Amino acid sequence: MKNTSKTSPKILISGGGTGGHIYPAIAIADEVKRRLPDAQILFVGAEGRMEMEKVPKVGYTIKGLPISGFDRSNMKANFNFPFKLIKSLSLAKKIYKDFQPDLAVGTGGYASGPMLWIAGNKNVPILLQEQNSFPGITNKILKNKAAAICTAYEGISQFPQQKVHYTGNPIRAEIFQNLPSKAEAISAFELDTEKPTILSVGGSQGSRAMNNAWLENLDEFVASGVQLIWQTGKLDYHKIKNIVGDKYPTIHVTEFIYNMKDAYAASDMIVSRAGAMAISELCIVGKATILLPLPTAAEDHQTKNAEALVKKDAAIMVKDAEAKQTLVKEVIALANNEELKNKLSQNIKQLGKPNATKEIVDILLNLL
Repeated sequence: MKNTSKTSPKILISGGGTGGHIYPAIAIADEVKRRLPDAQILFVGAEGRMEMEKVPKVGYTIKGLPISGFDRSNMKANFNFPFKLIKSLSLAKKIYKDFQPDLAVGTGGYASGPMLWIAGNKNVPILLQEQNSFPGITNKILKNKAAAICTAYEGISQFPQQKVHYTGNPIRAEIFQNLPSKAEAISAFELDTEKPTILSVGGSQGSRAMNNAWLENLDEFVASGVQLIWQTGKLDYHKIKNIVGDKYPTIHVTEFIYNMKDAYAASDMIVSRAGAMAISELCIVGKATILLPLPTAAEDHQTKNAEALVKKDAAIMVKDAEAKQTLVKEVIALANNEELKNKLSQNIKQLGKPNATKEIVDILLNLL
């Protein structure tokens, strides 16, 4: 350990490629800075990926490595992978030498591999944070170098159990603090406060399967008397907006929802993809949920995330390939089944971990 004061440690945080790896990293950094304003934090990500834009926007310095993911579906695409890995390891050594970290945090994704590998070789205490119910390749490779591993799910057998802390995922505090009433929230979407309301969220790019399921069954859905807040994503927004128009006043179409607090408060039920961070938020919000896992996610982790909730009677899962035929029918059936709706709501709420960020940073700072 370097001769760094415990009030001003140097902390390296590495992870990225997708928001599911970046936002937990930022949440951890923010909590460290809240407690230790003099702490020095350096992020390391992958060149050209979203962390290189998102991290500086919230006030942190980030260094980029030329690393890329390993494409298991197209081996020819991996021709340059060994060269990128060697160069990234070399640059990671330089970053280590220049920054001399006291602690390192890895939040997963290939972006974190080279930097955490070098930090581990230099005996820097490492904390890994795993968002999914099934660990990603990078965290599985790094598990033996970690001093602590914080997980969002219980019973992950791929990690050494003596290192594991079941903390939940660090999520944005504003999502669940001081939620407005349904009446207040729903006015922002120009819908009826008396009608049951579904929130459908397919992520920033949108879910084509989810969008097509709604489009194919619009009349049946509207006839059920249930309202819809429909976040389409970029992909199909203009097409859907034109189709819905003024014809369906009980459907609010939006490309992106900037105020998720209002959207969660306005809804009685939620339809969502099954990304780790989405599920963590849903567990805090505690509304009856239908999950539509993205089948092309790495190692099919979204299906595994959804199945973990289904086993605890905390959500309903609809397969992507069956969405057009079954999603809207499941939504209508759930809307008309108060007993099941309450059961799902209670069970998913029990899985919520609102203090996850605090617990993770407690564990991290104990490694100093």
